[in-house]
Amino acid sequence: MRLGYFAMPVHPVHRNLTETLKEDREAVILADRLGFHDAFIGEHLADKAEIVTNSMLFLATLIHSTRQIKLATGTTTLSHMHPVQVAAHAAMFDHLAEGRFILGISAGTAFDAEPLGLLQEDRNRIFGEAIDIVLKIWQGEPPYDIDLPDNRFKVTTRATRHVEVGVGEFHKPYQQPRPEIVGTVVAPSSRGVILMGRRDFHPLSANFLLEHYLPSHWQNYAEGKAQGGQQADPDEWRIARTVFVADDDKTAEAYGCSDPRSPYRFYYSQMLAKMKRGGRQVIFKLRPDQSDDELTVDFVTDRLVLRGTVNKVVDQLLAFHERVGDFGELVYGGTDWVDPVLGKRSMELMATEVMPRVNAALSRSRPAPAAEAA
Repeated sequence: MRLGYFAMPVHPVHRNLTETLKEDREAVILADRLGFHDAFIGEHLADKAEIVTNSMLFLATLIHSTRQIKLATGTTTLSHMHPVQVAAHAAMFDHLAEGRFILGISAGTAFDAEPLGLLQEDRNRIFGEAIDIVLKIWQGEPPYDIDLPDNRFKVTTRATRHVEVGVGEFHKPYQQPRPEIVGTVVAPSSRGVILMGRRDFHPLSANFLLEHYLPSHWQNYAEGKAQGGQQADPDEWRIARTVFVADDDKTAEAYGCSDPRSPYRFYYSQMLAKMKRGGRQVIFKLRPDQSDDELTVDFVTDRLVLRGTVNKVVDQLLAFHERVGDFGELVYGGTDWVDPVLGKRSMELMATEVMPRVNAALSRSRPAPAAEAA
């Protein structure tokens, strides 16, 4: 099982933007040094707590500060810009990173859509139309002449094409035929995962979703893959979880949950408020008819933060794996570094102690491959 990193990122609104951006860069650089496979960074335009407004721009500052980690938009919001821009910018980034790039995509949020004049638009439809155009651009040749049925985006360079000097042609990505495309999955029993599977986009199940909803993501993804004539591979499924690893139980419980200054409490106070405002609080419920009054910060943080010493977190992750089934990557959810020493130590223990033990245990539990016939 691979280890990945994801951050929205979320910081207290009183913190200095320059300093929090430096902190978020430092976290990705540390993840690279510790051998994390990839780092997903989110984006929002109109959110003072979630500070990155363009994930691709932020990640570009990390290309030459990292060595092996794949840099992933988490996500590029396809309803915010023309798909020609997405295709062109993503292809350039892929070349700058020499293939260390994953294109994470989403339809975006209402609070970002409003200042763009898109609040009343069907952002899911824009999303679907936009990714179709991005793929057609990468697959096509000039002058393109892309005119898909029921798609608002029409793309051609025919009138201004100047072959001799290269005008009217888009660059293709470094990775061929395209970079890996990943979609974040939040909704319980999301039907969008079927479409992802059909198109060979890979799912990343969100860390702020109670675990009993997760198997539905895999079932729907496998259904979509089958519709596309392929078999789903658990290695393609990423699951994000919020984890805090400490050297002692008292610190793990306080910093990871109970202390009023805990960055994990802050994170879930933010997520709970935003999901309630958007009518999506079901992701925190044990059952759909559970009262909203029961959804407190204590309730949510206690259930969604895996915390403890190395041995305890290993046991929690192995039990989690037993309940949800095989998946290819555990994505570690990043938080504000209220205490930078504890924040960095948790990532270090996760990479150097927890994951090696988890993978060793999983290897022992799997049946040995059958011997080849003579």
